[in-house]
Amino acid sequence: MKLSLTKQIFLGLILGGVLGYVAPEFSTGIAWLRDIFLHLIKVIIAPLVFSTVVVGIAGGGSAKAVGRMGVKSLVYFEVVTTLALFLGLLVVNVVQPGNGITLVGDPGTLGTIAQHHPKTLIETIVHIFPSSIIDSMAKGDVLQIVTFSVIFAMAVASVGERARPVVEWCEALAQTMFSFTNIIMKFAPIGIGAAMAATIGHQGLGILANLGMLIGALYAALILFVVIVLGAVMLIARVPIKPFLRTIREPFTLAFVTTSSESALPMAMEKMEAFGVPKRIVGFVMPAGYSFNLDGTTLYLSMASVFVMQAVASTVPGFTFGIEQQIGMMLALMITSKGVAAVPRASLVILLATLSSFLPPNLQHYGPIAVAMIFGVDELMDMARTSVNLMGNCLATVVVARWEGEFDDEKAKAL
Repeated sequence: MKLSLTKQIFLGLILGGVLGYVAPEFSTGIAWLRDIFLHLIKVIIAPLVFSTVVVGIAGGGSAKAVGRMGVKSLVYFEVVTTLALFLGLLVVNVVQPGNGITLVGDPGTLGTIAQHHPKTLIETIVHIFPSSIIDSMAKGDVLQIVTFSVIFAMAVASVGERARPVVEWCEALAQTMFSFTNIIMKFAPIGIGAAMAATIGHQGLGILANLGMLIGALYAALILFVVIVLGAVMLIARVPIKPFLRTIREPFTLAFVTTSSESALPMAMEKMEAFGVPKRIVGFVMPAGYSFNLDGTTLYLSMASVFVMQAVASTVPGFTFGIEQQIGMMLALMITSKGVAAVPRASLVILLATLSSFLPPNLQHYGPIAVAMIFGVDELMDMARTSVNLMGNCLATVVVARWEGEFDDEKAKAL
């Protein structure tokens, strides 16, 4: 019996969860299958992004069009991520999952996280421009690869007909990498099943009960964000909703299980091209969104930061964190969340740094203790926020394509 890739992935997900529960030691030991799958996916990203951006710009685009598309993308990213921040703020104040929690213990698990810091605005701008494209590709730094690719494509376009072989080579490379993706995706059900088995085997089902209110509140907030904010965007941009959801379901599931937006990037780019978004828009907007349009992550940060402040208020009599202070924290997160790119355990780094800025000096030690507590269930929350990041970036390509007047409705409705 032949099953679609989506059904195979869900089957792998279920079997992996069952295996993780009944044989935790064995399941933890097969994590290497997940790692192989993720490695094979990540190796696709650099050549795919490079080739699609170059073909999109040098194969008929222009510097003016790229600049216009970049401005539109950044405006859209900022509006949507700001809405995500304030929706998270609303939900965490209604549910108040941090109330009643007493913070005790040693934040020792955060040793490696505390060594890093979120990038400042200036550092983020400098980071955009690579000093070595080889190093950027080796590290998988998508934003630097995009920057190099855009400038390289402009150079190719300025050379004219003599550079035509470069464009044709990039076209062949892009098609080859899409074919490479299709081959690797045959291994997806096994890689995803191993990922779920390793997670359940290592953490146990009991993790679902710990900090359950925070996890439930986050999932509820993300669902509200998808339905209200992204739903409104779909209506305003006249996106065919059912075909869009069918198109992204496989990369969405992949991002959810692997907790890695990068693992779903090649498939998502291919799916959005098939949905009717021009290659040059997909190749520019989606990789850029990985640094500037992390809807799920920004919503999570707003909820987690206020959750910690609620827990501190429950632990320390007399400490309060009012709505004015919360809004100030949200304004800070609007900037610091843009420095997520290329920082290990990025969301926890940003959270820890934000708490350090807003907690009084005599209460600073509670920040690491609270983040260490969240660390135990971070993977469960990472699943949700990563998949919403992926969905938001897929939608962003459609919005920019519509804004540019280049979205193919007939192609989308035919799916």
